[in-house]
Amino acid sequence: MILRAAAAGLIFCLAAGAPARADGCDALTARLIRGTGASLAGRTGSLVVFRAADAERMSLDCGTPRRMVFRSLYRQPNRSYFVLIGLAAKTLAKADAEGVETLALNLHQQTLLTGEPQQGRAGSAVLRCEPTDRLDGFSEGALCRLAADRGPRRRGGLSARS
Repeated sequence: MILRAAAAGLIFCLAAGAPARADGCDALTARLIRGTGASLAGRTGSLVVFRAADAERMSLDCGTPRRMVFRSLYRQPNRSYFVLIGLAAKTLAKADAEGVETLALNLHQQTLLTGEPQQGRAGSAVLRCEPTDRLDGFSEGALCRLAADRGPRRRGGLSARS
C-alpha cells in the first residue's frame, strides 16, 4: 500500500513538472520573439525554431542547459547576424547584448583565420563559433552556438571558488 502511494505521488510530481517546463519554454520563446524580432516557425518537444531575417536558422533547445544555434548561409554575414546573437544572449543569459555581439564577431573572424572552432564568454553568455566550410564546397556559412553560463562548477560539494 505504501509503495503504491509513493509510486502514485512520483507519477503525479513528474506529470506536474512537465507542464511547468513547457510553460518555461513557452515564456522564454515569447521573450526571445520580443527581444529579437524573430517569429516562431515551429516547435517539436524542447526544440523551438524561429524565422529571422538575419539568420538562415535560429533555434532554441529548452533542455538543460538551454542553448541556441544561429546559422547564416554567408561565410561573412552582415553585422545584423551578430546583433541578433547579442539580442538573444540578452534574453537567454541576461548578458550585455553589445558585449556578446562583439564577442560573436571576434570569434567568427578567428574561425575564418584558423579554420578551428572558437569559444569565449561575455558575462553570463558562453558562445562557440565554428567554421562551416566543407571540402566539397556545397556548404559554407557561419555557425554560432549560445548558452547561458551555469555558474561555478562544483566538485565534492564545494564550489570552484573554495
